[in-house]
Amino acid sequence: MLEIKAVKLYEKGFMKRPFALGGEDGVDKFDPEVVYRSTLQNYLIDTGSEVILVDTGMPLEAPDMVVDETTQIYIGSRIKDYVSALKELGYQPEQVTKILVTHKHEDHTGELRSFPQAKIYMAPEEADALGLKGDNIVRVEYKDGPYYTFDASEKIAEGVYLLPAKGHTLGNSIIVAEAGGLFYMMHGDVTYTDEALYENKLSVVYEDKDAARDTLNRVRAFIRKNPTVYCSTHTPLGYENLEAKRVCDLDYPTESLPVDYEIASAQATGKWICSICGYIYDPEIGDPDRGFPPGTKFEDLPADWKCPRCRQGKDKYNKA
Repeated sequence: MLEIKAVKLYEKGFMKRPFALGGEDGVDKFDPEVVYRSTLQNYLIDTGSEVILVDTGMPLEAPDMVVDETTQIYIGSRIKDYVSALKELGYQPEQVTKILVTHKHEDHTGELRSFPQAKIYMAPEEADALGLKGDNIVRVEYKDGPYYTFDASEKIAEGVYLLPAKGHTLGNSIIVAEAGGLFYMMHGDVTYTDEALYENKLSVVYEDKDAARDTLNRVRAFIRKNPTVYCSTHTPLGYENLEAKRVCDLDYPTESLPVDYEIASAQATGKWICSICGYIYDPEIGDPDRGFPPGTKFEDLPADWKCPRCRQGKDKYNKA
């Protein structure tokens, strides 16, 4: 039988309610004093004959964020780098045969480079955005027909399916693994926290709002019809659901626990990190492709400057 495990990477973070739920109604409709727990974990599927990863965390060299009063999401402090966390679960990098990428953001793709022998499956839009080419890059065509409430699917292994879930990014995807009569849904930021799933709200982060709404509708319809363990990336509810094999019931939300820990402080490096995709703006490098030479401070970038990777605004950046 399939085994699904969480690869735990960051802990003791937070996200504010307007960020997590304000994508359609507007952030002003939600109380910024309400905060939810946040973490970062990815997932591993052990089929017995294959080791399949769902995303690969932040790059080894990524600094922690520095929190201030403007921070909307903080993934927390690093527990372990991805490869070390994988080894702690009992797996070596060379055992990994396939990697399923939910989307292009760096907190999901940061250590793809550590698995040169693995086949990497991703939507063509995400492969293009990352500039990934080569024999190990599989541009998913979703050629295996409908899967429950989803119009298309790609069967990766027995009981493991990759599904289109566009919106958060143009090629965003979901992975479902079937085991023991349950459906384990590992998703790429369809919601940032489970509270948004239960309240049927989008986050403020999407490349296509209409597609994001359609995806969330399909996810909720799937959960209504199938016993689903909802495995999120940016909330500890993701691995808590997994470890308890807790089936999601949209009519009876899981208890929302308070942020009851002290947020770790850190010394700013002069760099800035995108809280959405993990891209690091380094003043020593600047953004020369957009006319900002080395030596350009982040504060001197214009107000309409966008993240080179995810196209979010300066307000989504935190000191690193």
